[in-house]
Amino acid sequence: MSDTLQKFMFEHAGVRGELVELPATWQQILSTQTYPAAVKTLLGELLAAAALLSSNLKFNGTMIMQIHGDGPIKLMVVECDGDLNMRATAKLRDGVTASSIADNASLTELIHAHGQGRFIITLDPNDKMPGQHAYQGIVPLDGDSIATVIENYMMRSEQLDTKIWLAANDQVARGMLLQKLPMSGGYETDPEMTPEAKAEHETESWNRAISLGGTLKQEELLSTDIDILLHRLFWEETIRVFEPQHPQFRCTCSREKVGDMLKMLGQPEINSAVAELGKLDINCDFCGKLYSFDPVDCTQLFIAATLSDGIDTPSVSKH
Repeated sequence: MSDTLQKFMFEHAGVRGELVELPATWQQILSTQTYPAAVKTLLGELLAAAALLSSNLKFNGTMIMQIHGDGPIKLMVVECDGDLNMRATAKLRDGVTASSIADNASLTELIHAHGQGRFIITLDPNDKMPGQHAYQGIVPLDGDSIATVIENYMMRSEQLDTKIWLAANDQVARGMLLQKLPMSGGYETDPEMTPEAKAEHETESWNRAISLGGTLKQEELLSTDIDILLHRLFWEETIRVFEPQHPQFRCTCSREKVGDMLKMLGQPEINSAVAELGKLDINCDFCGKLYSFDPVDCTQLFIAATLSDGIDTPSVSKH
């Protein structure tokens, strides 16, 4: 089964929607990490949510969703670019073991135990202008589920009525999004309809859409392909369906990026670590790929950095 994101729109109503299923991407992520069941559920839901939101972004870059927790989960990260290339990881707090996390542990227990959890969305353009920085929105965790947190974020930050359904298990991550379009959203209504009548029509259409969506249960979302779900939920509506998109797993790690990370730690700390360990073995948190740096590799990192700064080193001076 391939990963699929299906966009659709209610004809003559200001409501758009998306359904996504991510069996392949989710299995690739799980193949490199072992997570407790409750952590797996939350990370899979965040993965599906990232695909749903990223598909509506019209920019050349990457959306990064992060949840910083104050409970057993220290961090969850999902990245998704404009082509729906995705990767994700989660980190438990030091000392937390998988056996200490109940299978039915809630988001509040895992991430917001002391009320200090944060939800962050970063939009990082590929073609930033000089001096331009990534856009970042940071809000407290407002809600008792991933779906509610994102719905509240969208209303607060984008002023868009949004309803989201998410589910994940060992096999697949799936989700559905419904969003109310503004009155200028590009759908057709009776040209003689007054603004007041159109506003009432919008409200009625939105309420009907989320009422139909509200019949979707998590078990059904997990067990049913999205094309069947679309028909089952909205068979009485006139729906316009668009060409499907196909998300996929893709990790952007590289030896160069790992080397840059080591250089940020500084040469004294790296030399100390190499003296103690003999070499540095670093696994990518997203794909599990191993990068090894022996003493010569680490020395070359800082020689290259020094040369790039235009500073002579003993090996190149007085020649």
